[in-house]
Amino acid sequence: MTENTNRPQKKSGRNPKTDPAVFRYSISLNAEENARFLSLFEQSQMKVMAHFITACIFQKTIKTVKVDKATMDYYMRLTTFYGQFRSVGVNYNQIVKLLYRNFSEKKAAAYLYKLEKHTAEMAVLCQKIIQLTGEFEAKYSKNNK
Repeated sequence: MTENTNRPQKKSGRNPKTDPAVFRYSISLNAEENARFLSLFEQSQMKVMAHFITACIFQKTIKTVKVDKATMDYYMRLTTFYGQFRSVGVNYNQIVKLLYRNFSEKKAAAYLYKLEKHTAEMAVLCQKIIQLTGEFEAKYSKNNK
């Protein structure tokens, strides 16, 4: 038996931990407590339940992230609308150049008058969007509370 202890140890396998966790505890929860515990665990978005329990015991900060689907959808649509609004602005500049290049001054002015009316309507629409966005953020944004 003394021959086996003199052999050099192989370097394969996992490195041993310097401070292994060897102490284990057990708790029992009723159905209501278990449901509450599982909902808190899901809100924390931690991957390991043991890490969540130790964070709760030692009062470490637990991050909970809630994603509001309505807010995300609103901002995605607002971003899409903003992109379309910008493209209208680019098209507006191109139309003005084309009108003065291809038509007489009188005809171009008549078309620009019509275009100006629609631009005023778009400006009113833009003001309404800004107002609605402000109301939405005041009512539903969690950061303002």
